[in-house]
Amino acid sequence: MDSATSDRPALKATADNGLKIAIVGGFGVGKTTMVRSVSEIRPLNTEETMTSAGEAVDHLDGVQSKTATTVAFDFGRISLDERNVLYLFGAPGQERFWFLWDRLFYGTLGAVVLVDTRRLSDSWYAIDRLEHHKAPFIVACNDFGGPPHTETQIREALALADHVPLVMCDARDRASSKHVLITLVEHLYAMSRRRQAAGPDAQSVFALTADKTPEPLS
Repeated sequence: MDSATSDRPALKATADNGLKIAIVGGFGVGKTTMVRSVSEIRPLNTEETMTSAGEAVDHLDGVQSKTATTVAFDFGRISLDERNVLYLFGAPGQERFWFLWDRLFYGTLGAVVLVDTRRLSDSWYAIDRLEHHKAPFIVACNDFGGPPHTETQIREALALADHVPLVMCDARDRASSKHVLITLVEHLYAMSRRRQAAGPDAQSVFALTADKTPEPLS
């Protein structure tokens, strides 16, 4: 996404110029933090103080210091250009809210699976549901200062296909979160081009239009 005059085909936005992106993952991996760090508007969030009532149903291993939790969806927005806007939806990570995810994925053009490498198994459900819905996604490893892992180790642990991008990030940092979203958009472009090259019967996630691409995220 080097410039607005690149030879890449542009994304054609939906009727309201909104491109729906989901940010999913396990409990306490930083989804709310990522939406907050990158949104150009004050994000809508549904965080509530955690109480003892949730201790019996929520899996708190590795996140014992967490004091608030998302109970519905976080929402943010970031503009690509004058026509195209990313609408970001951060999903709650607790198992008791997973029933909301399937509805969230309808109409979603792509997703970020945010993971904590100390708790990789918490990400399996998100990947499974996205694959079930055939929704394109990338994986972003949030930096919690845990033991370092190689990309190969993470891919093997998550059973990631080779074509799924894997990036490292710090969800607290705006530039890092922007890099994650850019990686997702570039992945969607690449998928669209591959499907277009496969022939007229291949279904693309985007309609290809003129030769103007969105501006880089700023």
